[in-house]
Amino acid sequence: MTARIDHLVTSGTFALDGGEWDVDNNVWIVGDDSEAVVIDAAHDAAAIRAALGGRTLRAIICTHAHNDHIDAAPALAAATGAPILLHPDDLPLWERTHPDRAPDGELADGQELEIAGTVLKVLHTPGHAPGAVSLYAPELSTVFTGDTLFQGGPGATGRSFSHFPTIVDSIRDRLFALPEATTVRTGHGDSTTIGAEAPHLDEWIARGH
Repeated sequence: MTARIDHLVTSGTFALDGGEWDVDNNVWIVGDDSEAVVIDAAHDAAAIRAALGGRTLRAIICTHAHNDHIDAAPALAAATGAPILLHPDDLPLWERTHPDRAPDGELADGQELEIAGTVLKVLHTPGHAPGAVSLYAPELSTVFTGDTLFQGGPGATGRSFSHFPTIVDSIRDRLFALPEATTVRTGHGDSTTIGAEAPHLDEWIARGH
């Protein structure tokens, strides 16, 4: 049985550099009827557990460590026993939200995670955050981009730990190398495709954001 993708939206606050913003986050669950992984445990551990529906949670995968993507991760891990996985370059951001609870494992570029017979390949895509990753599932024709690539452009790079030229390189070299039909499932907002976004790269560079 091929893994399926379940989706829920949770709401909370993003806080960085002294500011706070109300946000809606996409939480992605990849798995089958017996096991799953969660991509970005945002805001509401109870809602995520309900969406899992009794399935065994194998891992909590963090696309990056901004607080709105990881705030519910420790509670979800405590309730399920699942390990939290994060790229080590995002530890300084993680520690701002969870100074007393380290992640359980590291994500590395090229690493392959398997769930329900489906491979998720880790692509290190820094820029929005130093340890930002995307997760490419070729069998599902999907890439989970966190806040690296959205419908209409790159993720924000105007705050600490972010860098616009780096995110452009990540998108051009890593994400736009994927098949055009690949669905881009984002950290916030609507999904898109690689083919829909790739023609606009030069416009984004010209705008500088």
